[in-house]
Amino acid sequence: MAYKQLKLWFDKELAEQLAHKIQEVDSSFDSDQFVHRVEQNLDSLELKDRVEKIADELYRGFNSDYQTGISHLIQILGPENDKETGMFLAYYWIMPIAKFVEKYGLQNFSLSMQAIEEITKRNTGEYAIRPFIEQDMDRTLNQMKEWSANPNRHIRRLASEGVRPRLPWAKKLDVFIKDPMPILPILEKLKDDPSKYVQKSVANCLNDILKDNYEIGVERINSWDFKNAGPERKWIIKHALRNRIKAKDEWAMGVLGYPKY
Repeated sequence: MAYKQLKLWFDKELAEQLAHKIQEVDSSFDSDQFVHRVEQNLDSLELKDRVEKIADELYRGFNSDYQTGISHLIQILGPENDKETGMFLAYYWIMPIAKFVEKYGLQNFSLSMQAIEEITKRNTGEYAIRPFIEQDMDRTLNQMKEWSANPNRHIRRLASEGVRPRLPWAKKLDVFIKDPMPILPILEKLKDDPSKYVQKSVANCLNDILKDNYEIGVERINSWDFKNAGPERKWIIKHALRNRIKAKDEWAMGVLGYPKY
């Protein structure tokens, strides 16, 4: 199959697919108008703007009624993703729904948390959750601490990936760049997670912390006792220290037992 640039998947055809799914749960949704509005000036837009345009037209299509809109959108998400991959392949079409929550759901915390949880089981809520952290950090972190104990690995991963201070393709979380202490309890709960998918996220979050708050990252990793840790925690620490090892950081090399130069 020929390669197709990701942004090109967010097109008139996707709008038609979304409209069809919505029609099955809400016959009053004006599919034709929705598709027409989505395709206007679409060719000039890049990926993120295409995703946002579709989200905007969903909101408009639901007459700016977020509660009704997201309640219906949750119903069309379909089967959960039972793998650790595929969120941007088989489930790419959910990205505008995540943007819908991110942009329009801030005044409906509980409903939006429910939606992000369901989205995460298929695609990802790591971007959608960030405005909620900025608006109400304590309440959102409490929710994410609960997610860190969820039996679903996608939801556990969201708990660490969503708080990453320097998440790629997302706005930086300056509050955690300044002080990452509030997110450490989440990482602590996940330090022995059995899922490689979650382990990688925890390691990347630690890597972010080391970039801006080296001493805090050092203290946390030292407390995890690499020498006596299980294989899951050892993998997390090794992956978290990859950049420090490349930089010949003596502390990091000592943690992993590398010989001194």
